[in-house]
Amino acid sequence: MAKYDLQPNEVELGTWTLNFLPHGGGRFTGPLTVTNQRILFDAKFDTSISGALKELIVYKGSWGFIAIPKDKIKTVDVQSSLLKKKVVVTLANGDVHTLDYGMLSVQKIADAIKQR
Repeated sequence: MAKYDLQPNEVELGTWTLNFLPHGGGRFTGPLTVTNQRILFDAKFDTSISGALKELIVYKGSWGFIAIPKDKIKTVDVQSSLLKKKVVVTLANGDVHTLDYGMLSVQKIADAIKQR
């Protein structure tokens, strides 16, 4: 993921490919990188039903880039069931973003987000 430059004293903690459900709707698949300062997501594919139809017609290479500073995060919650593992990130302004990793464990992702 080359859409960002690391800031002074910023260190990458991990990268995962997952589904990102941003505040306001949608479902995007792409690489998530967590640093000690930010959450960075490059929305490669819109995997919502309407987005999948758009993918068939016009593929742009990326649907957008999201950067969330960690100092804006209020809570990080892990939601886990047998077939669905998610990290729910709530920002100080009330926006909720969900990181859906399917059946795979999300604990390392949650730990990286909590780490400063």
